[in-house]
Amino acid sequence: MGHGGFIITFSAVLIGWMLLNSDILAHFGRAFDPYPYIFLNLLLSTVAAIQAPVIMMSQNRQSAKDRLAASLDYETNLRAELDILRVHHKIDHLVLARLDAIEAKVDALAGLGTDGLAKSAPDA
Repeated sequence: MGHGGFIITFSAVLIGWMLLNSDILAHFGRAFDPYPYIFLNLLLSTVAAIQAPVIMMSQNRQSAKDRLAASLDYETNLRAELDILRVHHKIDHLVLARLDAIEAKVDALAGLGTDGLAKSAPDA
């Protein structure tokens, strides 16, 4: 039974308890917990006293799981960042190699251009 089912069942039991002790059994003079519902309050207080530590233990377990998940997320993010840095480094090397190749071609073309100008220049 999920959260909704529990709430509906618990509410039905409480309303049934009150109706039983206020109307049905009170009509015959056999109400075992009349209007201020002292016994019902005692039962609800007992349930709350038992629930509180259970909820606290559950929250502690959940916070431990959350800390572990956060630690694993941090490690994953760190690995991803290192991988990205490696890819950037490789791309930087490729770009530099390409620039060197282009620079060499430009220098070669510039050398041809100056040699060509020197050869084609008329002797004065």
